[in-house]
Formats: sequence, structure tokens, C-alpha cells
Amino acid sequence: MNRFTTSLSFHWAHAALCIATGAVTMATPIFRSDFVRAVTIDWVTVGNAGNANDPATGNRYGGVAYDYQIGKYDVTIGQYTEFLNAVAATDTYALYNASMATDLNIAGISRSGASGSYTYSVINNGGDSSNRPITYVSWWDAARFSNWMANGQPTGAQSSTTTENGAYFVNGATSGNTPAKNVTNPNTGTAPAFFIPTESEWYKAAYYSPVLNSGSGGYYTYATQSNTAPGNVVGSGANQANYNNGVYSVTQSSSTDSNQNYLTDVGAFTNSASFYRTFDQSGNVYQWNDLDGTTGTSRGLRGGSWGPDALSVSSSASIVNSPLFEFDIIGFRLASPVPEPSTCAMGAGGLVGIAIRAIRRRRA
Repeated sequence: MNRFTTSLSFHWAHAALCIATGAVTMATPIFRSDFVRAVTIDWVTVGNAGNANDPATGNRYGGVAYDYQIGKYDVTIGQYTEFLNAVAATDTYALYNASMATDLNIAGISRSGASGSYTYSVINNGGDSSNRPITYVSWWDAARFSNWMANGQPTGAQSSTTTENGAYFVNGATSGNTPAKNVTNPNTGTAPAFFIPTESEWYKAAYYSPVLNSGSGGYYTYATQSNTAPGNVVGSGANQANYNNGVYSVTQSSSTDSNQNYLTDVGAFTNSASFYRTFDQSGNVYQWNDLDGTTGTSRGLRGGSWGPDALSVSSSASIVNSPLFEFDIIGFRLASPVPEPSTCAMGAGGLVGIAIRAIRRRRA
């Protein structure tokens, strides 16, 4: 392969990555690792910067002064399994919870071997569990997953270059005050490319629509673009979510069964997205948020889950809890900065320039 072909291949890959991330542009090389590594996050861009807070919350939540990206889906069992296999051969900070295998209402990951050589596998629990949301994760687990993603998905012990620093300087902590997000990831020298959203970032992605109120913007009550409580039938119907409205979504039965899975695949309610095209911000599992982004003894949960009622999946339901809390109704999704225009614009321009020069050479 000659220099021209090598250069052209790089530029095509660079341009394709910009398209794959849902942006016209790309900020830093860290996003290339997301393109080629095992775990890929599907992003949506939350624009309309500078929107007002939701008056229904006492003007406390939803206003965000900048554009950002948020995961289209919750982090899945399959993605978390990749994480565990990369960094938890010796599970120093208890990223794995045994209930991930034994609680059949949500089970998805089994662990084999002994400490030092642990391996992890996705369980078939009434069907393939890979695309269901991960549960039994604390805020600390979510922060370490964020660090691993921000560091390029490295393999190795749970250390400062894998799980203990990056987006958050957790530094071996599993209790006490949660740290604020790093301004700069010390492992990359750039702003963290993956992190847990603040409550307002999470809230805006779920409930805000710039086209409400004759285009002046406003908020829905549910993250399905509705002010009416959703149904819970899995499929393509509008305004549907995985929660208990008298019957459980998966079984359509009011009774519970300890051997029954109650999670749905992320995005299974295909016509029930938010305005920004996120899925399952009402129902399936509660998701961690970083409250106002400052350090503290508590962290937030929003979105409701497969178990509780309609109130829990509405915009009025905000929970503040210990970051240690792990349960079968708690997961998380990630957020990211919007890629800056310069790099992709330059990449696209370079690609066009290379193509033009190649044509000229061919003609000559």
C-alpha cells in the first residue's frame, strides 16, 4: 500500500467515524477508540443550548447552557461484560455483584474461575441477555466504567490508567464523598470523553422539546414525548414503556415470579423515544446521575423501572440515594461532549483535497 492509499484510508476512516458518532465533526482522537474497540456507545446530540429549567420542578432541572451528547440507550449487560473481562480478572473494587447471575428477574452475567483469573459470560435468561440494561451497579461502578471508556477501553488491573482515574479520580475509593468529574482526563490530556450525566443533562434529554409551546420549548411529563402515562406493551406502539401499570410489561401479568426476567432490550419500544431520540428514560431501569456535578455524599436516580408505577417514570420523580446502592432496578447511561467542528471539518476538507489532487495526477 503506497503513501497516498494509506493516507486516503485514514481520512475515509476519520470521516466515517464523524458520521458514526452522529456528528458532522470530531473533537479529539479519543473517539477513534470508541470506533474500533469492543464497546461502542450510540450517541444522540442534545442541542438547543441555553434552554430554561422546567417550571414544573420549581425551575431546578433541565436547563443546560451547552450542547452535549448522551447515550441513546442504557449501558447493556453485553457492554458491561466486556468491561469486566477487560479489568476484573482480579475484581479489586467489586465491579461484579453475584446477583447479576442469581437474581433471575434481571440476571445477565456469570463469573467463572478464581480471583486473578476470573472470566465473565453473558447468561441466556429467558432469551439472550446481551442487549438488556445492566443492573446491580453502584454509582462507583458507573464511574469506573466511565473511566475505562474515557481511557480507551484498556485491559489490565483496576488501576489509575484503567478504572481509578480518567473521568473521575476515584483512586481506590468505594465509599465516602463522590468526586466531581475531572476537567481533564490525566491519561489523555483532554476533557473526559465519557461521563455520568448531571441531573439536568439527564432531565433535558428525557423530557425537553424545543417545538413545544409554539416553538418556544417546554417539557413533557414522560420521556416518551407524552403528558399521558404510557402503556407498557413491548413493540412499535407509541407512548409505551417497561414499568408496572397494574401488570408487568414483559408478562402482562400482575403476579411476580422469581424465575422470570422482567427487563426488556434497550430500545425495544421503538416508537417511544424522547424528542432527542433516547430510549428507556422512562422505565426499564433507574439510571444514575451526578446531581449538580459537585462532590457529595449522595447521587441521583431517575427514570423509574420495570417494577414501580407510573409516577416513578415521570419527570416529577427524583431520587437522591447513597452512591453505594445496588439493586435489580438500577443501571446507568453515559454522556459525552459534542465533538468540536475543527477536526472533522479539517478531515473532510483533507479528504476532498486528496481526492482532487488524485484526479489531477491521474489526468496529468
